[in-house]
Amino acid sequence: MHEDTGIGSSLRKIRKRRGLTQRELATASGVSLSLIRKLEQGEITDTRMETAHTLASTLRVPTSYLLERDDEEPAGEAAEPWRPLRQAVQVAPVRTGEAPTVEGVRAMLPEVRSAYFDNRLGELTGLLAPLLADADALGDSAEARDVRSHLLQIAGSVLTQVRQYGAAETALRRALDDAPDRLRAAGIIATWSWLLVRQGKLAASREMATKWADDVEPRVSRATPEELTAWGWLLMQSSAAALRDNRRGEADDMMRLAQSVSVLLGRELPRGTERLTTWGPTTVRYKACERHIVLDEPDKVLRAAKPKRPGRATARKPGGLAVSTEYHRHRLDVAKAHTMMRQYPEAVDVLTSVRATAPEWLASQRYARGILGDVVEKRRTLTPEMRTLADEVSLPL
Repeated sequence: MHEDTGIGSSLRKIRKRRGLTQRELATASGVSLSLIRKLEQGEITDTRMETAHTLASTLRVPTSYLLERDDEEPAGEAAEPWRPLRQAVQVAPVRTGEAPTVEGVRAMLPEVRSAYFDNRLGELTGLLAPLLADADALGDSAEARDVRSHLLQIAGSVLTQVRQYGAAETALRRALDDAPDRLRAAGIIATWSWLLVRQGKLAASREMATKWADDVEPRVSRATPEELTAWGWLLMQSSAAALRDNRRGEADDMMRLAQSVSVLLGRELPRGTERLTTWGPTTVRYKACERHIVLDEPDKVLRAAKPKRPGRATARKPGGLAVSTEYHRHRLDVAKAHTMMRQYPEAVDVLTSVRATAPEWLASQRYARGILGDVVEKRRTLTPEMRTLADEVSLPL
């Protein structure tokens, strides 16, 4: 969960309080003087989370101190494809025609989940917008609230991915209100915690995930796989937010506990009929690699990404772990690690492989745009492959 965020005004204020010049901060942090100047002057309003983390660590402040700002979302043409979904979440529909039924709405869930897991975001928006209007008309029975909560969580996740943060928060708040049980609620909170990280609200994310992890902690000897999964994801989200907010000890403790939970489970759970995520030792390994990116340890990412058995092909079955969103995010971490090691052709190869399996998802990832931007900046000439990728992720050349 990597995101770009504006920090210029806060950076300048805290740097001056520390009595540092821009050049001294650049020397101490390893962040280029040019980038620091452009951030503080407002020439660049976005920078990657790992850069914000590095600057905050150098200044000895929580990363959230640099990131406190009003939410920024794409507007105009960039936001237009998501307008029907935003409206379906935020505006009460006017019903006409035949009344929908719970059974009819529920029957559409497999198709919605399939589009979501395959990252067909345009198709998913077309499905979700009218289906949410139908779900709103179902009333307040337990069955109606259940199916509506499920759809709203999916909508909140999609809207977070495409940076429609206000609508995403509305969707997740409504999903939580309709949640039929604590396991569904815990899954919604994990998604909400991710939204808060993408907004730069690291303290709020950490506090939310930690509180809910404490609340849903099961008795391990009697815990079901689903209870362990809900608890484990909240621990990982709490760790991710704490790490980015320069709370290393707290982040390490949470991650160790999450790893222990995955070992207790002993296997990788695929997405079921309710959950939106995988869970188990492999998912936790992906998140451990993400930590290494934040901590500027690219070599550890690349070592962890090597196949256990050289020459063995990676599974690509539809709905399988290898094509999960967590897997795609992990592959972006691998590409980022290659750029950090100045292995630019390898980074392009990884981005190309992600594009082959999840083109719509890749197009919405600012993290991918930043990785490719790093590659382009270091290359004198661009290959056709690089130009194609730049078009896909909307990177100006």
